Amino acid sequence: MNNWPLMRNNIERTDLDAVIAHLQQDDPKLTHGPFVQSFEQAWSKWLGVKFSVMVNSGASANDLTMLALYEKTGGGEIIVPPLTWVSDIASVIHAGFTPQFVDINFDNLSFNIEKLKSAINKNTQAIFLTHVLGINGFSQDLVDLAQENGILLIEDVCESHGAKWKTLKAGSIGFASNFSFYYAHHLTTIEGGMISTNNADFYDKVRMMRSHGMVRESTFEETRLSYKAAYPDLNPDFIFAHPAHNMRPTEIGGILGLSQLPRLDNNVQLRSRNFKLLLDNLESTKFHVELMFEGSSNYAFPIIMREASFVKRDAIEKALKKHGIEFRRGLSGGGNQVRQPYLAKHGLFYKPEDYPVVDHIHFFSWYVGNYPSLEEYKILELCKLLNETI
Repeated sequence: MNNWPLMRNNIERTDLDAVIAHLQQDDPKLTHGPFVQSFEQAWSKWLGVKFSVMVNSGASANDLTMLALYEKTGGGEIIVPPLTWVSDIASVIHAGFTPQFVDINFDNLSFNIEKLKSAINKNTQAIFLTHVLGINGFSQDLVDLAQENGILLIEDVCESHGAKWKTLKAGSIGFASNFSFYYAHHLTTIEGGMISTNNADFYDKVRMMRSHGMVRESTFEETRLSYKAAYPDLNPDFIFAHPAHNMRPTEIGGILGLSQLPRLDNNVQLRSRNFKLLLDNLESTKFHVELMFEGSSNYAFPIIMREASFVKRDAIEKALKKHGIEFRRGLSGGGNQVRQPYLAKHGLFYKPEDYPVVDHIHFFSWYVGNYPSLEEYKILELCKLLNETI
């Protein structure tokens, strides 16, 4: 089992050839242009939404979504899970919202519904859901709860491309969704991300905010003309409707995305096959194997001990290191976000023990790399090693 890296680069030779062919032109366009636009359209079609906006990272997708949401709502609270990547929580803080943490469950690593119900109040503007490591985070109870309370659902699908709830792809269900195309994710543009939505106004606002808030980036002529008429003293090419950032992608990213998209569904199936093999062969008395498999597009193997034993945890880590298996403790984002120092720097203080499921995961779980080319025998050997170690 030696040489089991946490991640493998998903870029293939054909992807690089497509980039090289573009660069061999006499004057290739490099900043975002036709290839990015084509990828946005192809991604929307694959996902099942009306609109998508490509950006330069998944973290930028989170930031733009929250900044645009702040302009829509004027602030308030965003419900977030303590098990997520730091950029989710940071985007909430940067935009001017207050994060309200709600613990999760062991079934799909998503919100505990009863605790979610208790957390909703008059200041709640959105529920920011994370689909962890390719596991669908939706349930009918969650969707119904959001609809009954008139609360927006925002999806973090950064590490869960192709996950499904019922027949719908994760990222097509909420008001808006954010994706990452980091180099080891299901689809990669080296760095890069996407915001997807069915709301035309939100889409147009995000497009402008991606490029300094410039009105000329709007895809709607009516919007451009209305700003031109309202501000006759300004050059129409330089009207800034929003205080925004530069989060534009490159044409190289668009080319890579278009090249990989046709094989994404097959890669999702291979990753899910690997995940099923893992769940079927871990001992259920020692590890949480009830993790939801249906609709999964597993990005990395979540391994969660049942017993809160530091001795057994350390034994597992020693065994994994001995056999050359790279791992990260705490699953997504390194475990319980309320334990991280950045929150206190913003005057935000939470008690880790108020989130017992995530806190257990923080100390007694890991993720191990899963990718389409992973050999089945390695997965079986990993299960044997884990089962025998404790």
